[in-house]
Formats: sequence, C-alpha cells, structure tokens
Amino acid sequence: MQRRSIGLLGCLVLAGCLPFFAMSGLVAAADKAPTAKAEASQGPRAIIKTKFGDIEVKFYPDIAPKHVENFIKLAKDGFYNGTIFHRVIPGFMIQGGDPNTKDSLKKELYGQGGPKDEKGNPIHVKQEFSDTPHKRGIVSMARASDPDSAGSQFFIVVEDSRFLDRKYTAFGEVTKGIGVADKIVNLPRNDRDLPNDRIDMTVTIIE
Repeated sequence: MQRRSIGLLGCLVLAGCLPFFAMSGLVAAADKAPTAKAEASQGPRAIIKTKFGDIEVKFYPDIAPKHVENFIKLAKDGFYNGTIFHRVIPGFMIQGGDPNTKDSLKKELYGQGGPKDEKGNPIHVKQEFSDTPHKRGIVSMARASDPDSAGSQFFIVVEDSRFLDRKYTAFGEVTKGIGVADKIVNLPRNDRDLPNDRIDMTVTIIE
C-alpha cells in the first residue's frame, strides 16, 4: 500500500498513512452487540450517525483524558452535527469533524477548521501520545505539524497504521459499525480525497 502524508492535505490533518489489520476477530467483535453488563461498565460512548449506519465508539479516558473530555464536550454541544467526513483514503482512514465542512460552498477551507473560544481564538488540546497501537478501528486525533494542535478533527483507522503510534493521540476505538467506515472510505472522491457525496454526521454521547 502506498503511504501518504495526511499533513499534506490541509492545515489541520494528521500526517502519515495506514496499513491493513486482520479483520478476523476485530470485525466480528466490532459488530457484536455488547452485553448489558458490558454496557453498564464501559462508561460514556459516542454514536456517530451517518446515512450508511451508525458507528459506536468507546473512549480511552485512562490513556487520553483531555482528548476524551474535549470530544465529549464538543459532541454534547452539537459541534459535530452537520460536519462531514471530508477525507477518505482507501486502505488508510476516514477523517471528519471540521466545522468548515458544514458549508458546502467553502470546500477550499475543508481540513482547516476547529473549535474556537469566545474571542475567536483556536482551542487546542495538548498531545497525549501513547503506545496504543493504531490498529483497525482506532479513533485518533488529527493535528497540524505542532503536536499540541489537535482541535476537533478526528480520524478512524480502517487498516493497521502502526507508524502513527506515539505521533497521534489515540483516544477511542470503534466497537460496532466498522463496516460503515469501510463503506465511507471506498466512496468515489476527488483529488483532495473529498468524497463526491456529502457524508454528514450526527454525534451523540451515551452515558
């Protein structure tokens, strides 16, 4: 697989690219409904709704507490609703969460947006790199060249990408609906890896 630098595709993007994770076990486990006991003990989850189905994400608060806190806050505020997956690279990942993507007429700004404070200053989260492997299904934060520049954009790994380990903050994992990400990543796209059709998302937090 040809590796591509995510950082080359916009101001606020990850850098690198991703390999293939054996789907046996992970995909099967990802699409199984968790037991009631497991649901009661796993803490907050995110449900990312798309026209292809839902993607359920569990968080890693012990590994990346600030990133988990940031994502949950943004989701509860409705920040992600109406944003799209604006970068899809087969054999690599799908990326979304840029508020600029809510405006279909400003495609030149896709990949450059993020949350801002009341004064209009960007809100960033300091890196929380770890040894957590960027395997298939991992949810990690996009960033610019500055390790502490993560904001709202995130990506879901569709194939193993261990070269991203300790360079990007993995803060969660898909537990159900990885097949939805597979559908999205293989959509027809332009030369900037933007899908031809809008893949809007709505993100809900389940406590």
